[in-house]
Order: sequence, then structure tokens, then C-alpha cells
Amino acid sequence: MTADDLGRAVRSAVEALRAAPVEAWDGKAGSLEWDCWETAEHLADDLFAYAVQLGPRKPPLDRDVPFMWQSLRPGGPANSVHADRAAGPAGLLQVLEACGALLVAMVRTASPDTRAHHVFGVSDPEGFAAMGIVETLVHTHDLAEGLGLDWDPPAGPCARTLARLFPDAPTDAADPWTTLLWATGRTELPGHPRRTSWRWYGEPRW
Repeated sequence: MTADDLGRAVRSAVEALRAAPVEAWDGKAGSLEWDCWETAEHLADDLFAYAVQLGPRKPPLDRDVPFMWQSLRPGGPANSVHADRAAGPAGLLQVLEACGALLVAMVRTASPDTRAHHVFGVSDPEGFAAMGIVETLVHTHDLAEGLGLDWDPPAGPCARTLARLFPDAPTDAADPWTTLLWATGRTELPGHPRRTSWRWYGEPRW
């Protein structure tokens, strides 16, 4: 997984989401308990959090960089990043694009030997790129369901992120996109019930 892969994923997500009607952003995002605005903020926050985790000269291996996380309502996502509602959906998508660019830049410039903490295991820049791609693809799926949009990412990035982060996922049950949705608890596969809990494996592979 590369910075270019991540950049393409974020750009394609932003372009798809620009087609959403303004009034749809208050609706629920797919199977999530958050509305579409909150889900896009959460995605931006994920990308921001991965970028800053790689940022220190010696990234922490046992904890997150201590930005303050805050939920704006009970049950809402706890984020460091919140978009100004007065800027509307266009501003929200600019926040998402900017946070994606931060992670792209960190993945591109960090040494491949860099290691940083993630709750699912210490990872490297390639691992954080793959995590950012998964977050972008699956949360755009959630958003597309809530916003009434079509979203069908290309098979290549889905297959590569499955190989990098979900080595236990079946390889012959379905197309890579459906398998990625299954791996992240969003659908069933033939012979594989929908997951009620899941994690990825971000540890370096070599």
C-alpha cells in the first residue's frame, strides 16, 4: 500500500460524496448509529489521527499522541477533528480532503522503518496507509447508503488492503469489495455469517 493508493481512495470518496443533496447529511449513515455528517467527521478524524501518530521524531509505541477527543453529543463519535457546520457539506468535505492529505504526506515522507502505536498493534507507514484506505472505503460505503449514492470502489485496492490487514479473510468466497465489507462487519458471505466483532492486523509483515 502506498501514499498514492491512499490519495486516490480519498479523492474518489470526496468526489462521490459531493453528489449528495445538502438535506441528506442529517440522515443515518448505513448501519451506523451516527448521522452522515458525524460519520464523515469520524473518517476525517481517523485520517488525522493516523497522520499525527506517525509525526513525532520518536512516535509512541504504547499510546496515542495525546490530542483531546471530544464527542459533541451523547453517543456521537469522539473526535479531535470537527467541521464547522456553518461551512456546510462543501466545508465538511474540504476537512475530509485536508485530513486525507495529511496522512498521504506522512506516509510518503516517513521512513519505512518508522513504527507507531495503534490499538490493533504497532504498525509502519504502509500499515497506516492501508488502515486509512480501509477507513475511507468502508465509511464511504456507510455514507453512500445514508446519502443515497452509488459507491463501488475498484477491486485492486480492496484486494491489497485485505491481504495487508485481513490475512484470515477468505479469498474465494466473493469479490474483494464484498469480502472487505464482510471483514469489517457490514455484510454476510456465503458460508460466513456477518461478523459482530472484528479487528485488522496492522503489524509490519517484514
